[in-house]
Amino acid sequence: MKNLLLTNTGRLRIIGFLEGTSLLILLFIAMPMKYVFEMPFLTRPIGTVHGALFLLFIFNTLSVGVEQNWKFKDTTWKVLLACVIPFGTFYIDSKILSKIKNQ
Repeated sequence: MKNLLLTNTGRLRIIGFLEGTSLLILLFIAMPMKYVFEMPFLTRPIGTVHGALFLLFIFNTLSVGVEQNWKFKDTTWKVLLACVIPFGTFYIDSKILSKIKNQ
């Protein structure tokens, strides 16, 4: 875990995991509680955390893309798209991010 935090790719993978988890919590726990059970107390804090993680994921993706010389049309757009699709960040982590060789 220590080495993971020392690289941009490692930070992106951690942020991706947290962002993906926050999206799932928002979609499958907080939103149903708000609209089905009329208990909206979780949507604001979870939504705020998810929004911050979403922005961190975007900025870190662009940073890693520049560092790794990704072509936008080949890789970067796929990683960026992953953060708006449920389970997308987990898929991208296994297919792209985990295979990056860190210096």
